[in-house]
Amino acid sequence: MERLILASSSPRRKELLKLLGIPFAVIESNLEERLDEEAEPEKAIQKLAFQKAFHVAERYKDAYVIGADTAVILENRILGKPKDRRDAYYMLKSLSGKTHTVLTAVSIIHGEKHTTFSESTKVTFWPLSDDEILEYIETNEPMDKAGAYGIQRFGSLLVKKIDGDYFTVVGLPVSRLYRELKNFGFHW
Repeated sequence: MERLILASSSPRRKELLKLLGIPFAVIESNLEERLDEEAEPEKAIQKLAFQKAFHVAERYKDAYVIGADTAVILENRILGKPKDRRDAYYMLKSLSGKTHTVLTAVSIIHGEKHTTFSESTKVTFWPLSDDEILEYIETNEPMDKAGAYGIQRFGSLLVKKIDGDYFTVVGLPVSRLYRELKNFGFHW
């Protein structure tokens, strides 16, 4: 069996990769994430996913290394992780009653070969009162999430509907990843 490495410490990505039933190791890239603000959002996110994978793949040449990055995009602007509670409040307020895009980019590297792809899902929020936003911030859930929310727990209460792949919103489009790994030559 070939070795698979997830270059991420995200518990969400780890849990999702387990859905494929493939043994894998987790090796965090420890890369200082810098978003290319000059690039269009999809290209910027793909670049980060590649950098994360590359940072680990340099040390593990024989492995298949997966890097990923997720962003919330509202009106062609990337909403990253909030710096503090106030930032989380303003992000959630800006998403209230609107549809935004969640984009997850994935990069796979094996030796000299690599591929990068991305999936996007439209997410529509309910109109949110200030009290709802503040209650959600009190859960502390928004603080390490792109766009200041996570769809899989309390953040699900903010979401009116999604159009696309749920797992893309959580942080790893597992169905597409499965197909890409097969096309890439990974055998398990």
